[in-house]
Amino acid sequence: MEKPVATEEKSAERAVWSVDEHLDDILRQLRPLEPLELQLLEAQGCVLVEDVKVPVSLPPFDNSSMDGYAVRVADVESAGAEYPIVLTVIGDVAAGSGELPTVGPGQAARIMTGAPLPPGADAVVPVEWTDGGLGEGPVEGMTAASAAPEGATGEVAVHRPAEEGQYVRRRGSDVTAGDLALEAGTVLGPAQISLLAAIGLGTVTVRPRPRVVVLSTGSELVPPGEPLGPGQIHDSNSYALTTAAIAAGAIAYRVGAVADDAETLRATIEDQLIRADAVVTSGGVSVGAYDVVKEALSDLGSDGAGGVEFRKLAMQPGKPQGFGRIGDDRTPLLALPGNPVSAYVSFELFVRPVIRTLMGLEPVRREPRRARIVAKEALSSPDGKRQFLRGRYEPPAKGKTVGKVTPVGGAGSHLVAALAQANALMVIPEGTTSVAPGATLDVLVLD
Repeated sequence: MEKPVATEEKSAERAVWSVDEHLDDILRQLRPLEPLELQLLEAQGCVLVEDVKVPVSLPPFDNSSMDGYAVRVADVESAGAEYPIVLTVIGDVAAGSGELPTVGPGQAARIMTGAPLPPGADAVVPVEWTDGGLGEGPVEGMTAASAAPEGATGEVAVHRPAEEGQYVRRRGSDVTAGDLALEAGTVLGPAQISLLAAIGLGTVTVRPRPRVVVLSTGSELVPPGEPLGPGQIHDSNSYALTTAAIAAGAIAYRVGAVADDAETLRATIEDQLIRADAVVTSGGVSVGAYDVVKEALSDLGSDGAGGVEFRKLAMQPGKPQGFGRIGDDRTPLLALPGNPVSAYVSFELFVRPVIRTLMGLEPVRREPRRARIVAKEALSSPDGKRQFLRGRYEPPAKGKTVGKVTPVGGAGSHLVAALAQANALMVIPEGTTSVAPGATLDVLVLD
């Protein structure tokens, strides 16, 4: 692979980037993935690229919503518990039946749920409204509507009247041929897949779920479940970022933690590019002596304009960030800081929008909500930086537009336990150094 032109030098004219500038610069370089035609079960979680029209009405024919008897309303309008109406049962209608008996005066057809309504019938009486068809003929107190014709299978006593269309699912009562079934931009979940199957579509054109490769860097990292040695910690970032990518809609691949060795990291990333629409790394992006991500990624440019650029952002946590396009396919790579909270906040602000952009989903950014701070002390923030504090968000009460948010834990970028209790990020703007209890601010509600 060709070596890119200078990386950090590209940002020399801009010592510090804002959060919005960094994200805008990332997104302007990306385009949604190319559409694919997929089988329905392969399309779950994907995004429709075009409207889907209904080719055939649902239901495609009048059918029963109950197990019971298909009847003529006129025959049972005087039915009651004391004087049931006895009808001649002329046959059975099961789901999937082709040839249907015609229900004439004084007659009924036993019918199953989902079975087509036979000609002549205009209502269905549930089994519970009858004697279940157990009688061999009229009994005392019953009125026979007609004599049994040849081929009759028995009689049924109906003890409640029915209205026209009762327990009948009318043709097209769900959707009608030509209706809009699903709009372009819809994410396909179980309900949407069910509708596509019901209207007879075996395949659908979608933007695929992006494949995101996640890896952590650091010789001190040990997989969960293994004992820790001196100076070691368990690798939590790769698990957090992989599950966050899945929650955002991606197909995510977690790679084991890579030691602090530039050659090993470079080789690992190159091996993963074959299955990646995006790569996410954590750790090794600051100014430490063992921050090898910069060294490794400086050789992964796709051409003279490629490579990874490392920046300082006016934010806390997550000041050091990296982004670039690597490999022959110019695969986007986002290099996040290594502290757990910094990595997660960075994912929410930058990686999640990348995933949604590749999927063709709008909006790509989380839309902020307003919330009133519930705290005993004022919240402090460094001047000139946008701070993202963890909080517990409560939606507005009925008729209100502002919710509540309670700070969880402190500002430390290592406080994983506090992060696990939070469901929102509290946003303190760059020019604000203190926010009093009871004041309102923007919050980003997390899934």
